[in-house]
Amino acid sequence: MRLDLDGRSHRIYVEEAGQGIPLLCLHTAGSDGRQYRNLLNDQRVLENFRVVVFDMPWHGKSSPPSGWHDEEYRLTSAGYVDIILSVMKALEIEKPVVMGCSIGGRVVLHLALHHSEAFRAAIGLQSGAHVDPYYDIAWTHRPDVHGGEVCAAIVSGLIGPLASDADRWETLWHYMQGGPGIFKGDLFFYKQDGDIRAEVARIDTSKCPLYLLTGEYDYSCTPDDTRALADTIQGAQAVIMKGLGHFPMSEDHDGFMSYLHPVLDRIRSA
Repeated sequence: MRLDLDGRSHRIYVEEAGQGIPLLCLHTAGSDGRQYRNLLNDQRVLENFRVVVFDMPWHGKSSPPSGWHDEEYRLTSAGYVDIILSVMKALEIEKPVVMGCSIGGRVVLHLALHHSEAFRAAIGLQSGAHVDPYYDIAWTHRPDVHGGEVCAAIVSGLIGPLASDADRWETLWHYMQGGPGIFKGDLFFYKQDGDIRAEVARIDTSKCPLYLLTGEYDYSCTPDDTRALADTIQGAQAVIMKGLGHFPMSEDHDGFMSYLHPVLDRIRSA
């Protein structure tokens, strides 16, 4: 679809399947909606949920705006929220459950805080209020380094040990295909602009229930980071997923769904 964002025309790629309660899924930094390929084919979910997955601008099959070659891509908190709300309006999605992973897990906190009335519930995968820098992001976009390969190398250690070889390497392939500088631009939000520590305690879970699901094998958003977040937000519910890493929906669908199904059932019953 065509979508105007901040006064510029974008082409946004969207996939959806199922019917019922809208479930809007947000992919990780530097990747795209293919991470939710198994969820889009999970019949148990599709019987009760309309699963909607879109590639963010500059990602996957979504094109950057005209003139992109003359600028540096940087994702900001305000811009990220505007993208999500604009996609919801264009697709006429009312009161969805929003589920995001990594940067998506961070932005659902912004949505729950500032736009709680627009969402039925929020599910944060690998969701923390901030992350301390642990590598030099300049390596993700240099003329003397293969950007896609180094981006995949950086995240390879975040995949849990239960992932099959096929799922592990497909997850990494998505990173190898990212546009130049896109992962770095997403990390501007993740590591700097999106820090929500000072505000996160104000999230009202009576207005927007918040569920936090974090894989135990993740040094980007550790289980302790998620537990600390849950302790800060009254009413937030946190579960640590055994054997999973930073990309639960793409690295081990069956293992992930053993944790997600109970959350979706609870949202339905509510």
